[in-house]
Amino acid sequence: MEGGARVSALWVYRSAAGPGLSVSLRSRRIKKRPKQGKKGGPGDCPAPAGPGKAEQPGGSQLGGDAAAGPEKGEQPGAAQPSRGAAAGPGKWEQPGAPHTGRGAAAGNPRPQEPITGPSLHDLLQELGQVQHSRHRAAKLFEWLIAPISPQQFFEQSWENKPLLIRRHNPAYYQGLFSTATFDAILRDNDVQFGVNLDVTSYVDGTRETHNPVGRALPAVVWDFYRNGCSLRMLNPQAFSATIWHFLSILQEQFGSMAGANTYLTPAGTQGFAPHYDDIEAFVIQLEGKKHWRVYGPRDDTEVLPQFSSCNFAQEEIGEPILETILEAGDLLYFPRGFIHQGDCLPDAHSLHITVSSYQRNSWGDLLEKLLPAALQMAIEEDVEYRQGLPVDYLEYMGVVNSDVVDSRRGAFIERVQNLIKKLVDYAPIDAAVDQKAKLFLHDCLPPMLTEHERALSIHGLPARWEDGDVRDTDIPIKKGTQVRLLRHGIIRLCNERNGMLLYYTTENSRVYHKEEPKYLEIDPEFTDGIEFLLSSYPEYVCVETLPCDTLDDKISLATFLFEKGLLITKKPLLPM
Repeated sequence: MEGGARVSALWVYRSAAGPGLSVSLRSRRIKKRPKQGKKGGPGDCPAPAGPGKAEQPGGSQLGGDAAAGPEKGEQPGAAQPSRGAAAGPGKWEQPGAPHTGRGAAAGNPRPQEPITGPSLHDLLQELGQVQHSRHRAAKLFEWLIAPISPQQFFEQSWENKPLLIRRHNPAYYQGLFSTATFDAILRDNDVQFGVNLDVTSYVDGTRETHNPVGRALPAVVWDFYRNGCSLRMLNPQAFSATIWHFLSILQEQFGSMAGANTYLTPAGTQGFAPHYDDIEAFVIQLEGKKHWRVYGPRDDTEVLPQFSSCNFAQEEIGEPILETILEAGDLLYFPRGFIHQGDCLPDAHSLHITVSSYQRNSWGDLLEKLLPAALQMAIEEDVEYRQGLPVDYLEYMGVVNSDVVDSRRGAFIERVQNLIKKLVDYAPIDAAVDQKAKLFLHDCLPPMLTEHERALSIHGLPARWEDGDVRDTDIPIKKGTQVRLLRHGIIRLCNERNGMLLYYTTENSRVYHKEEPKYLEIDPEFTDGIEFLLSSYPEYVCVETLPCDTLDDKISLATFLFEKGLLITKKPLLPM
């Protein structure tokens, strides 16, 4: 090797992986080989920003690059402007006031003074004093998008168009995540390439992933970075207590999983190809700056898509509707279906986190649960659905007969249409919603308890080994003990074929779907008590007021739920 130059991790990877990109040992910068570039295919689809791994289809963990990469798209609501319509006053500037039509990006007026707010640390401390977990989530979301009000956001931008918020305050999101935190995670945790971390590049239209096998050790990871590769952490909430706390609160705002990926990109490079995602993306710039381009959906089929796209070539996407430089403290939102790409300027690296939600949470996704159940119920209860088809229907129906003029065709089609209309009468809408809720609870992060909540929960009991024996193992819940649910959204009571099941989140993993759904079988005599606790939240209620048959049942139910971490007491329980 020339001059005794050290072999880089990227060079080793290239040697094993074959042709594609090569590394100059002199410059340690990625260079394009003359041949072998490829447009992204299904295997190159960017991973999403879910709570665990990042590449998931419904299986996608939430989002693509912005949800899963440093880029993300925009969305429709009214008539879409022509491809390439500009996003406001200028391609590089944020619009002076919110725009209304689909494809026109909105933004807060460029302020003369920095936009300030409480630090994240102070905010989380303050939220710990808010009794209702839904109210906590609302306040956290309000801080996330300030100074835009939630009402304005949901009326004008949500699922409709990008929103750019400039704050001129690099410290606004300070404490959420940093490059130093990233480095500490690499050193202190078993971070695995391809599971927790992706190494990526996008050079001359070619998007590549360079993941070796095994643990992502700091020396290897930072060598990739020095050689121009982007680093995407797929599930930072599994390693960062702050991100876990942040997302576990925010998920109640959307009633849908809130996931995240972080993206660290070297100066002068780009890690991902243009693409759109299947999630609503909130790009939070933490360090440095990044040049972003956002493009409207190319046609109606890409409006609010059910799945993320694969990678696009530059000539396939037209002109951006929004082009901007995101700096620390700024936020960029875009809906699913908006094509996006982000690249670093030559003078600064970039660290951002993309928070994502609303993957597979549409009316169509609900109907996928509802219609099969409605049909099954109709078949069981209505003989008309069980009657046989006409013996000669194959003679006049089917694509080959679609142009045939035959009165029997009209009668057949009308019969099918009437049967479909009657399905509404059999649609178990509430049961289908419960099935969606059950999936959401499986997706959820477990709640992160405040110190005060921990003292009031099963975790605060002094059970221990001491002086050669176990001590204080009893749970002293009595009829006068005041209890309430830990959070509003941690349980869901579902009536299923094998009985009443109570799904819950307190034992979920911080890694997406690492555990199976958690549920408890509930005897019918206890369902009223659980519903009472749900309707009473966030107020505390005495155990003796639970609507169960006997006092023993009331205490048994409260003790059982307390043991599973679902209830807290108004005052710490004292050993008996």
